[in-house]
Amino acid sequence: MAASYTLKILTDFAAAHYLRNYEGVCSRLHGHNWKVEVQVLARQLDEIGMGVDFKVIKDATKSLIGELDHYNLNDRPPFDTINPTAENIAAYLYAELSLQLNTKTVKVDAVTLWETDRACVTYTEE
Repeated sequence: MAASYTLKILTDFAAAHYLRNYEGVCSRLHGHNWKVEVQVLARQLDEIGMGVDFKVIKDATKSLIGELDHYNLNDRPPFDTINPTAENIAAYLYAELSLQLNTKTVKVDAVTLWETDRACVTYTEE
C-alpha cells in the first residue's frame, strides 16, 4: 500500500452575508467569524521529509480569505452572482486552493468551513 500524509491547517476570517431567496432570518445581513480548515494529501515526502510545508498551505489560504475578510460576501465575486452559503463558500475555497496548491504529489483533499462553533460543512471531490 502506498503511503500518504494528511496535513491540515486552521485559520479564520470575519465576514457578513445574507442569503438570497431564503425564507428566514438569514435573508437579512448578518456576520460570522468563519473558521477554515484546509486538508491536503501528500503522496510522497520531499528531500527534507515534508509532504508540503504548512507555511505554503497557510499562506495560500490566508491570501485567498484576505479577499473575503471584513467584507459583505454578497458584494465579492463569485458571491455577487451565487448565494454565499457555507456550501458555496467551501466549494469556492477548495477550487481556488486546488489551483494554487495541487501538484503531481500534493492535492487539496477537503475544505471544512465552520459558520459557528457547532455548524460546519466539508467540501471534497472524488
